[in-house]
Amino acid sequence: MGREHHYSASVLWTGNTGDGTRSYTSYERAYDVHIPGKPIIPGSSDPAFRGDPSRYNPEELFLAALSSCHMLWYLHLCSDAGIIVNRYEDRAEGTMIESGAGGRFTKIILHPSVTIVGSRERAHELHEKAHELCFLANSVNFPIEIEAVLT
Repeated sequence: MGREHHYSASVLWTGNTGDGTRSYTSYERAYDVHIPGKPIIPGSSDPAFRGDPSRYNPEELFLAALSSCHMLWYLHLCSDAGIIVNRYEDRAEGTMIESGAGGRFTKIILHPSVTIVGSRERAHELHEKAHELCFLANSVNFPIEIEAVLT
């Protein structure tokens, strides 16, 4: 067994408008994510679920977490392979399906646009390796596609 890593975050609901959850429309979906020593992340549900569009929703944060996990592995692998990455930007997209009282993501597509110095063929291969190593990608039960553009 490998090393264990532990993480903690506190989520504080801030959407009580005075009546608590008396009815579905009586409360806001606002919350704050507190992680020791870091700025607070203001969250809410998606606007489709009565959320505040100015706050991050869990689905956006999930998508950003998967995208950034892939990016960090990719940068590490490129560094090890002698490929210089000068710029990396991803326009990640996710599809979530509602079903009954719940829902789930069915697919995520990462669209990394990367400016490199080095072997383009090897740089493409490293996206596959980064996907294999990404802790979060290994923790989900739906496909994640990588459609990389290298310049």
